[in-house]
Amino acid sequence: MELKREAVKIIQKNKKAYFNYEILEKYEAGIALKGTEIKSIREGNFSINESYARVDNGEVFIYNMDISPYKCGSIANHEPKRPRKLLLNKSEIKRLAGKTREKGLTIIPLALYFKEGLAKLEIGVGKGKHLFDKRESIKKKMAEREMARVFKKR
Repeated sequence: MELKREAVKIIQKNKKAYFNYEILEKYEAGIALKGTEIKSIREGNFSINESYARVDNGEVFIYNMDISPYKCGSIANHEPKRPRKLLLNKSEIKRLAGKTREKGLTIIPLALYFKEGLAKLEIGVGKGKHLFDKRESIKKKMAEREMARVFKKR
């Protein structure tokens, strides 16, 4: 029996999310998109940096995700910052709803990628970092880089 390899092509990562938030859990979600939206994503005309997700009436939506209008589209082109539905299992949605009710937790998009030809969004439940936590992260990165430089010279 052959194992099927999943072809994953990462298009964009949200590096600021890892800097500004401590990620507690990660989920993979599909996105309900229109035809011109997926064409625009395939061209790379989108941004997930300022977006966030929220649970509304038992469904998860991503807000403020900017997908530029498709340049070859017609009058039926999409609205760039419309809320888009995320496709998750009911148990995952219930878990997300419970987590976001806790104080200080939010749902953040971490990466957008294609998996077997379908657009997937990796979302994470995160807790906001304070300024001193961010400074500590920077110090840790600097120390790791310095150690890597020393080992590389030897």
